Amino acid sequence: MRTDVLVIGGGPAGTIAATTAKKNYPEKKVVIVKKEKTTLVPCGIPYIFGTLKSIEDDVLGTKPAENLGVEFVNAEVTSVEFESKKVNLKSGESIEYEKLVLATGSLPIIPKIEGINQEGVFTVKKDKEYMEKVLEYAKKANNVLIIGGGFIGVEVCDEIRKMGKKITIVEALAHLLPAAYDEEFGKMVEEKLSQNGVEVKTGIKVEKLLGNGKVTGVQLSDGTVIETDMVVLAIGYKPNVDLVKDTDIHLGYSGAIWIDEYMRTSVKDVFAVGDCAEHKDFFTRKPSKLMLASTAVFDARIAGANLYSLKVIRQNHGNLGVFSTSIEGLTLGAAGINYQTAVREGFSCVVGEAKTVDRHPGTIPDKSELYVKMIFSKDCGILLGAQIAGGKSVGEMINIVGLALQKGVTANDLVTMQIGTHPLLTSAPTTYPLVLAAESAMMKMRQ
Repeated sequence: MRTDVLVIGGGPAGTIAATTAKKNYPEKKVVIVKKEKTTLVPCGIPYIFGTLKSIEDDVLGTKPAENLGVEFVNAEVTSVEFESKKVNLKSGESIEYEKLVLATGSLPIIPKIEGINQEGVFTVKKDKEYMEKVLEYAKKANNVLIIGGGFIGVEVCDEIRKMGKKITIVEALAHLLPAAYDEEFGKMVEEKLSQNGVEVKTGIKVEKLLGNGKVTGVQLSDGTVIETDMVVLAIGYKPNVDLVKDTDIHLGYSGAIWIDEYMRTSVKDVFAVGDCAEHKDFFTRKPSKLMLASTAVFDARIAGANLYSLKVIRQNHGNLGVFSTSIEGLTLGAAGINYQTAVREGFSCVVGEAKTVDRHPGTIPDKSELYVKMIFSKDCGILLGAQIAGGKSVGEMINIVGLALQKGVTANDLVTMQIGTHPLLTSAPTTYPLVLAAESAMMKMRQ
C-alpha cells in the first residue's frame, strides 16, 4: 500500500493532523493507521464511571475525517524504515509514505511499588476494552483507593464516588492538583471532595500494596494501613516512543520526540504531534511534560497545515497549558504558570486578586462567588498566569486568559479592555473579575 500522508495514531492529535492535511492538501491521499478499532476521547475517560450513560458516549468518531476523504487502516505498526519511507505492520504488510506524522500518544506511568501487579490494581488507559474491564470491576468494588491527585486522579475519584463507593485519594505532594494550581485552589477541591465523603490524604506516599494476589489494602509512608479492594493508579503518563527508540529520531530531554516550531522531527518528512512530542513551556522554554488533548490538537493543526510547505506561518512558540475541571459544581480553570512556579523559576512577580459574583446559569448553587488570582511580571506588568474558581463560566473565561497570555497582554491592557456584560450572564461591568484582579496587581506595582 502507498499513501502521500501517513499518520500513526488515531487519537485527537492523529485525527486532526489527518483532517488538517486533507483540508490544506485535498489532492493528497491521507491514511491513519491505528491499532485500536475504537478510540476513546482522552479527557472524557474519567466520566465513564458516573456522568456518562455509557462508555460508548466517549468514543471518538471517525465519520468527520472519513467524509473529508481520510482513510483508516486498523493495524499495529511494528517498525518504521525512514530511509525507504516505509512502515511495517504486524500482519507482514507495509505502507509507503511521502510524509509521516507520529501521533502515538502516551502510556500510564506504573510506579515501582511492592504488590503493584496484583488483581484489582488498574491504570487509566486510553483503551476501550481495558476501561470496560475497569468499569465492571469498579461496579463490584466497595472501597476504592486512587493514587495520584492530579486531574485524572481527582476526576476519577469524584466519578467513582457517584457510584456509591467509599473513596480514598492519596497525593504525595502538599495539596491536590499541584501541577496547575496554587494551594488555595487545591484546598477548595479537597474541601468539596471531603464534604461528599471522600477521604483525602495529601503530603504522603503509598509504600506498599497489600494482598495475596488480589489487593486488599495499602500501606502509607507513615505506616497507616487503608483497606481497599480496588486501586486506581493516576500518577501521570509518559510519551509512547517505543516505535522510534534506537532510530534516527532524536528524543528530547523529557524522553519525548524532539520537534521544531513546525512539529518537524530530526528526520526529514517526519512530524510528531501530541503526547509523544516534546513541548516547551511558553515562558521558560524548558521542556514541559504537558499532555492535553487541546495541546495535541494545536500541534496537529500546525503539522497538518505545513506538511508540504510553510504556506501559512503557524509557529508554536511554546505551550501555555490551559486547564479546567469541575468537581461537585466547583469549576477550576488555570492558564500559564501559577505563583509557586513563577517564584521557583525566578520571576519577580505580583499577584492580583478579585472576588465577585458568578451569574452564569451553571454557577454553584451554594456559593455563587467567583475568585480570580492573576500573576504578573512586577517590572513590565505582563501577564504570566491565572487561576479562576467559580461556576461554569470559568471554563470559557480561562480561554480568554489563554489568549491574553499568548498575546503578551499586560495588567494595564486588562484594566482598560472593553467588555460586554449582562446581569443574567456575567459579573457586572463594575466588578468584572479579570479587570479587578489586574487593577489589584497594578496598585501593588505602584507601591
